[in-house]
Amino acid sequence: MAEDIVRVENLKAYYQMNYFGVSREVRAVDGITMSVRKGEVYGIAGESSSGKTSFIKVLAAAIRPPLKVVEGSVKFDFKNGPIDVATATPKEIEAVRWKHLSYIMQGSMSVLNPVRRIGKTFHDFAARPMGLTGKAFEDRVIAHLARLKLPADVLRAYPHELSGGMRQRVTIGLATVCHPEFIIADEPTTALDVVVQKEVLSLIRDIQKEMNAAVVFVTHDMSVHANVADRVGIIYAGRLVEEGPTREMFFAPKHPYTAHLVASLPRIGDVKQRPALEGRPPNLGDPPQGCRFHPRCPLAVDKCRQEVPPLETVGPDHRTACWRWQDVKPLVGASAPSGVMA
Repeated sequence: MAEDIVRVENLKAYYQMNYFGVSREVRAVDGITMSVRKGEVYGIAGESSSGKTSFIKVLAAAIRPPLKVVEGSVKFDFKNGPIDVATATPKEIEAVRWKHLSYIMQGSMSVLNPVRRIGKTFHDFAARPMGLTGKAFEDRVIAHLARLKLPADVLRAYPHELSGGMRQRVTIGLATVCHPEFIIADEPTTALDVVVQKEVLSLIRDIQKEMNAAVVFVTHDMSVHANVADRVGIIYAGRLVEEGPTREMFFAPKHPYTAHLVASLPRIGDVKQRPALEGRPPNLGDPPQGCRFHPRCPLAVDKCRQEVPPLETVGPDHRTACWRWQDVKPLVGASAPSGVMA
């Protein structure tokens, strides 16, 4: 088994706010322990407001008030030495950003300046971490763009002159031109049509294999994880509720929330009505006692309402936080999304 490139221990990151004399604390990340191995693609899934974005902000060392790490550690093992980004100084973060730790952000226009040419943006992002200037820098960028099937004249274009797919390739290029060891991809296929989405996913996977980088791939779409992830972690209400190999998560889930996520996927030829998950995610400013999924869980018993289930090992490389994991039944038939082999 490969060595870990990052190890997260009991991470708690809360939004702490004080407005008009009223203090409020939102427990967006509440006690997550997990690791990502060198060279693997680790998928993170969960519905909106589950805490995915807050968690990857901490992983990316993009912690800004009111978000604050109140407990735990996020320790990376980079080639230039270990670093805990939860406690590192801005100078230490600057030394690893883009060169070792990179981020493909959600939506290309969240990254690209509409009044700045693509070439200037590459210079802003990568010139300093790469330590190159002038023609040497431009040649390196052009060679990297060629890997992404982008022509050199893209560097002279403005973002609005490119298609959505080309802009997304540019953002992938920005995040990977320095050949980082760890890449965070936050919903990189949002707002793309299915054909372009498939190309972008293949591109990320190809670049990851070429550089042997570890990738954390964040999306609520389980079918995307089926095609790209080696392992998947499910986050619900700020906690990691299940983690395991991708195939096991689809064919043998051990948490009822995971089973519902998988069951929600459409399948060609299946016209049966799918059961909806009742209720809504809890208020993380005042989360429920015990298992946070119990108000929506069809298997919940009194113990679920009173005690927090530990994240325990239930199979090879498979962990879940559920008191009744042995009673969880897969809600899928014999078929599964493209990419997951039965």
